[in-house]
Amino acid sequence: MASEEASLRALENLMTEFFHSCTTNERKREIEELLNNFAQQTGAWRHCLFFLSNTRNEYVMMYSLTVFENLVNKMWIGVASQDKMEIRNCLPKLLLAQHKSVPYFIRNKLCKVIVDIGRQDWPMFYHDFFTNTLQLIQTPALAPLGLVMLKTTSEELACPREDLSVARKDELRKLLLDQVPTVLGLLTGILETYWDKHSVIASTPPPSPTSGESVELLGSLFQGSQYSKLLCQPMAALDNDSHQLCCLVLECLAHLFSWIPLSTSITPTLLASIFHFARFGCDLRTKTKTGSFISTSSNGQLNPGTALPTSNGDGRNGQQSESNKVDRARLGVLAMTCVNELVSKNCVPMDFEEYLLRMFQQTFFLLQRLTRENNAHTVKGRLQELDESYLEKFTDFLRLFVSVHLRRIESSPQFPIVEFLALLFKYTFNQPNHEGYFACLDIWSVFLDFLTTKIKSRLADRESVLNRYKDALVLLLREVLNRVQFRYNQAQLEELDDETLDDDQQTEWQRYLRQSLEVVAKVMELLPSHAFSTLFPILQENLDVYLGLQQFIVTTGSSRRLNITAENDCRRLHCSLRDLSSLLQAVGRLAEHFIGEVFAARFTDALAVVERLVEITCYGSQTSLYDLETAVPSVLKPDLIDVHAQALAALQAYSHWLAQCYSEVHGQNQRQFINLITSAVNASSPLITTKVPEKLLLSSCHLMVSITSTVRPVFLVSLPAVQNIFNLITTENQTHRLPQEAHMLVCRALSNMLLLPWPNLPESEQQWQTRSSSHASLLAALTRQYRILRGTVSITPRQPGLDNVKAVIQQTLPVLRDIVDSISSESTKSRQICYQSLQESVQVSLSLFPVFIQQPDVTDEMLAFFLTLFQALRVQMGVAFTGQIIHTFLSMFTREQLAASILQEGSAGCRVVQKFLKILQVVVQEPGQAFKPFLPSILSLCMEQVYPVVAERSSPDVKAEMFELLYQILHQNWRYFFKTSVLTSVQRGAAEDTMENEAQFTAAMQAFGQSFLQPDIHIFKQNLSYLESLNSKHKLYHRKLFRTSMLFHFINVLLQVLLHKSHDLLQEEITLAIYNMASVDFDAFYSVFMPEFLNGCQGVDTSQRAVLARNFKLEQDLPSFTQSVQRLVNDLRYYRLCNSSLPTGTIKL
Repeated sequence: MASEEASLRALENLMTEFFHSCTTNERKREIEELLNNFAQQTGAWRHCLFFLSNTRNEYVMMYSLTVFENLVNKMWIGVASQDKMEIRNCLPKLLLAQHKSVPYFIRNKLCKVIVDIGRQDWPMFYHDFFTNTLQLIQTPALAPLGLVMLKTTSEELACPREDLSVARKDELRKLLLDQVPTVLGLLTGILETYWDKHSVIASTPPPSPTSGESVELLGSLFQGSQYSKLLCQPMAALDNDSHQLCCLVLECLAHLFSWIPLSTSITPTLLASIFHFARFGCDLRTKTKTGSFISTSSNGQLNPGTALPTSNGDGRNGQQSESNKVDRARLGVLAMTCVNELVSKNCVPMDFEEYLLRMFQQTFFLLQRLTRENNAHTVKGRLQELDESYLEKFTDFLRLFVSVHLRRIESSPQFPIVEFLALLFKYTFNQPNHEGYFACLDIWSVFLDFLTTKIKSRLADRESVLNRYKDALVLLLREVLNRVQFRYNQAQLEELDDETLDDDQQTEWQRYLRQSLEVVAKVMELLPSHAFSTLFPILQENLDVYLGLQQFIVTTGSSRRLNITAENDCRRLHCSLRDLSSLLQAVGRLAEHFIGEVFAARFTDALAVVERLVEITCYGSQTSLYDLETAVPSVLKPDLIDVHAQALAALQAYSHWLAQCYSEVHGQNQRQFINLITSAVNASSPLITTKVPEKLLLSSCHLMVSITSTVRPVFLVSLPAVQNIFNLITTENQTHRLPQEAHMLVCRALSNMLLLPWPNLPESEQQWQTRSSSHASLLAALTRQYRILRGTVSITPRQPGLDNVKAVIQQTLPVLRDIVDSISSESTKSRQICYQSLQESVQVSLSLFPVFIQQPDVTDEMLAFFLTLFQALRVQMGVAFTGQIIHTFLSMFTREQLAASILQEGSAGCRVVQKFLKILQVVVQEPGQAFKPFLPSILSLCMEQVYPVVAERSSPDVKAEMFELLYQILHQNWRYFFKTSVLTSVQRGAAEDTMENEAQFTAAMQAFGQSFLQPDIHIFKQNLSYLESLNSKHKLYHRKLFRTSMLFHFINVLLQVLLHKSHDLLQEEITLAIYNMASVDFDAFYSVFMPEFLNGCQGVDTSQRAVLARNFKLEQDLPSFTQSVQRLVNDLRYYRLCNSSLPTGTIKL
């Protein structure tokens, strides 16, 4: 006894020293080693039991419990049965004796150790484990402790970690499910008892002026329902202990609901009780910071000192302490968490659907309470006062309801869907912050998608469905449009950040506008004419202001000024311009609803829009509003530029409508069409200059690209404005050269105009001859400086003036690449003309390539150009010249050159190798025999030069391209390896293969196999899909060579990957691949591979191997096979864990 006392004192001193700030790391390591050695001793748990009973030192308690935890989870199988019995008796007694005096985290840890023992031994050796917990819950003084035990049991036994066999996991789940009705009955009883007890004690409040509301809007939900009376009862005023207990019950329920299936065990009474507590969230009259109580929710702290106890009347008089208000919110949040766990389940048994309807009725009673107005509060003011976490949970509920269950409930006569939408409307447009509003807009989007799908599937009663919802949609559209207008909502919109870009490359304001316009577009799809007639007048109104600005322009000398100076006028103009900009985006977003089948029906509306857009763009360009001096330049100038840019962008959005107009409208409207296009070009042309702000310049360039590529009018090339652009681009003047992006767009537009076929005209009227010579002169002008380089640069290092040469290359090649890219999917004639114009530049590029092989930034640009050429124009380039290019590349990329580039990960050199491999991918995919002679050298480059460098390094980018090249070589050139003719494969089956180039095939397969042993999950996924693809297209796994010498190796590697859990995200894909490989010959898999695999498994004994083999069912269907693989992996890991933790010399029977 004395020695144990001394050990305890020594341990306390060691622990105190370990956590002391002055202790060195060296000393800490010594102490740690000492403690670990102590814990490893046989019988150390006896000392720990003494320490736990006799110390007040928290560190010592935690250490002792960790020793027990380790013993139970890792060494339990080797502990003598007498000792196990003693531990099972002592720890619960210790818990009962000390649970009130120790800190909550020690109590929770002790509970977990006891539950861990139950996980191993219940019910066989620890038959009263669960009944003890139930008894604790039923003993009032010990109920909190019982609830902590119950929650821990649910966490540890329902979804156990992998340190149990599958059979034991299944057994535990079944045992727990048997107990669920009893447990839920007990928890329901506690909630009901405490609610009733405190409702009775609470003094009756005076009649409320709003008490009649509860049956007003959703009255039809509750007719004849006992729950209507229950939910209208006054709120219970809970004392602190009761509050803590109810919190624990709700936490238990939330965890239970996360795994138990929906069934009648979840009784109406239980649901009603949960909803009573959900009311605590919506009757709260205080604002608390998010997360202020979350820290306590997970540990269920039962420390009476945490909140001030209040007398029962306190809640009635509004005199609650701040902490009590927070506590009340916490009950609401926990109750809604329970509700959301139930609602998130998509699989609803028939007998539970009625309960579901009842749940929704009760939740909408709460929604009504949340959105009611009275003299003291507006709806928004009310929502602002509620706890943020409660509102989040409530919004989550609404999202789950609409996305998962609306289709079930919507047609129920007992569910008033229109009234629900009215409440959701109030809830949405009174959200206290932007994030809440965004979340609600998402719910409306899901609802609109549901409605659109429903209408498309029920064309017969389309009108009756639409009429039912029309009022709600009309209101929604109007309110969303109001919300994006500064005219109605300036204070809130000014708060949105319009500078910082998020991960999606948009600002907070752009995200707000985009999400709002998506809702507008979805309503437009359902109610097109109404949406248009709502939007167009608002657009007109703001347009009148914009078009009226001309009269306020004052010109003095060379400067032009906007003569609007009064602060109020400037503010109103700012709001109007911002709104016009947003409405132009809205009009652009709706363009898709005027084309296709509805073109003729909505022609007049679309024409009105396009005419207005053309008018604004012409007006903006003629009056050069972007160039004006204004009273508030930092605000009004960006506004004027933005409106102009948005008008051009909106007009661009109607290019598909203009194209349809061009092909379908003839006669009188032809003149109208020509005027529209001419005006649009005249509006864009003056903006294509360096003097214009870049935002406007790019918008006008994009409009020109759309007109030339989508509309393609035949008369475009003859317009004076287009001739001006042509002259601007082709005259050699570096000082007036447009910024690179704009320059590329204009070149693309001019090239498209000359290369793309005109619609509605036969081949004979396409004027290819004239257009071809114009295109040649355009490209000759664009590449003038580039083509001169061929004679001036030689292969000498450090040549003076090379920087200028690099600049010319980096300016010219992206433009040429863009031109080629834009016609890659066009007709042969377009591509032919394009290549004729480019031919000389391509040859120049090839001759310059060796000069810059040591300069990856230039090589990168050149290979990007060649890659685009190969993808788009390889037929036009011809076999001979393509071969010359490939030959040049293969000779330039020596092993040393490749290695040096690949080793600089993420550098330009790495990108060069990637593009080179991409070019080879295009080459090997080419059908026919033309490029087959290159196959051996490409394979050898891949396997002998690139692969050895990347094999042992991560190099993810180069690896991905290299394996894709390997896959394409195998897939597109299968007969390079397997000469089987169709006839022989039919006669003999695919088993007998005539193999060629076997060594290269084997090397490729080994490379794939090697990649499965490395940690890069993306390469693993890619390569697994390649193997599966080769199997589905070419029967790879069935080929004799693969089947006899590789198949089992691959299955073994994939099983080992599952065992090591290194690529767990790909479990399904790996298991499917194993199944496909095994299914080649199931008999061999079960009789040869499985015994071999199990015999080779380390860390398991013979009897365990026998159990593993017995449990792997000889099934040949995928679901059963998958289950067997999962069971094998789980149980093998479990046996290894058990065996590794046995004391040395343990004898197992």
